[in-house]
Amino acid sequence: MSIWGKLIGGVAGFALGGPLGAILGTVFGHAVDRKRAQNYVGTSADSLQTRQTAFTVAVVVLSAKMAKADGQVTRDEVDAFKRIFEIPENEMRDVGRLFDEARQDADGFEPYAEQIGDMFAHDAAVRESLLGGLFQIALADGVVHPNELAFLKKVARAFGLDNHDFDRIQSAHMGTESADPYQILGVSRDTSDEDIKKTYRNLSRENHPDTLIAKGMPQEFVDVANEKMASINAAYDVISKERSL
Repeated sequence: MSIWGKLIGGVAGFALGGPLGAILGTVFGHAVDRKRAQNYVGTSADSLQTRQTAFTVAVVVLSAKMAKADGQVTRDEVDAFKRIFEIPENEMRDVGRLFDEARQDADGFEPYAEQIGDMFAHDAAVRESLLGGLFQIALADGVVHPNELAFLKKVARAFGLDNHDFDRIQSAHMGTESADPYQILGVSRDTSDEDIKKTYRNLSRENHPDTLIAKGMPQEFVDVANEKMASINAAYDVISKERSL
């Protein structure tokens, strides 16, 4: 069963308005508060499933809240959501229902984002991948609305990412022609060749899809990881040619 099927089966008939811990408590039979979320760093099946479900709930809720930020949901954004997060056709209607419930709910997104920040506190690459997926959806109609950008900045802060991290992730989604390859890798033009190589190796290891999946990102979200790796590789290629590395 896909992660979407597991999520739908666990929260069917349950409103998405409450905090993420309540939803996870329904799925797993126990509450997951912010303090306990920080302890979900193991590799047990229960821990991994909890992290996968938390990631998936966050995708639905944050995508829905972002769609609400600019006052409208475009067909391009809906199609991007379906494509990026690999929703099976037979589960599309139920996922859409959860999306609509989250979008119409009056509560804020902060509890969901903060718990993701806590649960993946030691896995920045997972948090950045989720934010990158939201960027892809926001850019689906060709432009990021100012309200969407403000929303994404708030999500980044709730994830525990600073302004430098946000600028780097934003740059990675600006397109190869306008993006600064140094900013994408998180280095400066004064960084030595050896340190750039080391940074690239570390980023490649931390952001490899297999690594992210092992840390709790569901298999269905592998396209998000591949997109990020592609931007990292492209940035390094530009710098490598420029410096003859």
